[in-house]
Amino acid sequence: MARSIRLPRDVNTTAPRRIVHPSPSIAAALSFLWPGLGQWYAGRPREAAIFAVPVIALFLVAIVWLAGGLDQAVIDLLIPGVALMFILLVIADGAWRLMSLLHASQLPRGRAAVRQPPTNAVVVTLGVLVLITHLWAVAVGWSLYQASGRLFAPVSIGPTPAPQATVGPSLLPSDGPPPSAPGSAEPSNRITVLLTGIDKSEIRSHSLTDTMIVVSVDPDTGETAMVSFPRDIARFPMSDGRLYSHKVNALMSDANQHRDKFPDGGLPTLSRELGYLLGISIPYYAAIDLDGFADLINEVGGVDIDNPRAINDPAYGGWTDGRVGFHLSAGRHHLDGQTALAYARSRRGAGDNDFTRARRQQQLLAALRAKLTDPTLLPKLPALIEAGSRVIQTNVPRDRLDQLLDVASAVEDDEGIRRVVLGPPYARNPPPGTPGGYQLILDMDRLAKLSVELFGTDSRYATAP
Repeated sequence: MARSIRLPRDVNTTAPRRIVHPSPSIAAALSFLWPGLGQWYAGRPREAAIFAVPVIALFLVAIVWLAGGLDQAVIDLLIPGVALMFILLVIADGAWRLMSLLHASQLPRGRAAVRQPPTNAVVVTLGVLVLITHLWAVAVGWSLYQASGRLFAPVSIGPTPAPQATVGPSLLPSDGPPPSAPGSAEPSNRITVLLTGIDKSEIRSHSLTDTMIVVSVDPDTGETAMVSFPRDIARFPMSDGRLYSHKVNALMSDANQHRDKFPDGGLPTLSRELGYLLGISIPYYAAIDLDGFADLINEVGGVDIDNPRAINDPAYGGWTDGRVGFHLSAGRHHLDGQTALAYARSRRGAGDNDFTRARRQQQLLAALRAKLTDPTLLPKLPALIEAGSRVIQTNVPRDRLDQLLDVASAVEDDEGIRRVVLGPPYARNPPPGTPGGYQLILDMDRLAKLSVELFGTDSRYATAP
């Protein structure tokens, strides 16, 4: 509180004069709210302007920057130079605020402040708050700076074994003429991304490419489609007019191993061929490390899902602690990372198959997207950015990341998503005795109709004769 002293009565008055001294605590608190306010309160307008003007200028720059939206600001911070500039400005702002706070707290004490360090508990507490908030902002900037290098790094899936089918060339002539290529649709604003799972776990000897989900969003209408390709789809036509004889989950590994036949490599080849089958272009892909995916779910504190039917898979062996078996009752559940990964991987329980697993994977993506919007996770933002950058790698250019964020925003609206798994009736089993084990053969006529239903005139099938 303000201190006062009583002076002798003035000869012309009957009441004693009171000289009020500003309170150091109030001065410090005002400069904590905005640098310079404490100096103004202490009757030092020149020092108030010196401390206030730089922060006003920085505030105006921030307003202009954020006018483009928070998503765009995050995209900007994925540019290394912008992230470093952000870090330096945060450090400078924090130092300036501390200087203003300490200077304002000393002004009411006069020259004695030079010899006496500030001991006011309010001043110390406010200084600590300035340090904590600015260190948090620096951590966010540094996480985004590091994430940029990992997120856009070339995707590597590691060594993989030969495809499961019999040894021989991966690309075989068709037994008959392949279906004619669908016509080309006019370019549109549609945003389409291939999400594929890659497992680099030490307990597995192969890279898992069984998760293949195409997410397509029409920005004009907000309509979203998620289409899962079961791993057992085989003997399907390719964009060059030939037939791929193995299962689709072997295509990415095959393309990486046989660059003479697939010069573009694994993920670009997989994106192109799935887009050819589905009737739309898939210009972007994102590879998801499934074990890192479990870490990310742990970072957000787990996810909530509604399991439509009980899961009883006694053979599931994906636990890191060596356990075998996965069981989950029907109904609402809160899943940690490892349990969520089992939920996405399990397919051998009674009544389960690749189709039920694909639906669970789509459900899990929507649940994670919903959890990431929880404002209570804000203090953990640096850790979440770091974990997310270890999970995803993508070919989306930095200047088009806003499109990828549009896809992520669309996935949040779980009720507004059209979900399709390309099992029956869009695929069927081949006649008994067909070599290659269990397979699914696409019904191209049904798939063409589905494509037009989902994508309208954006589908190449819409213009096919």
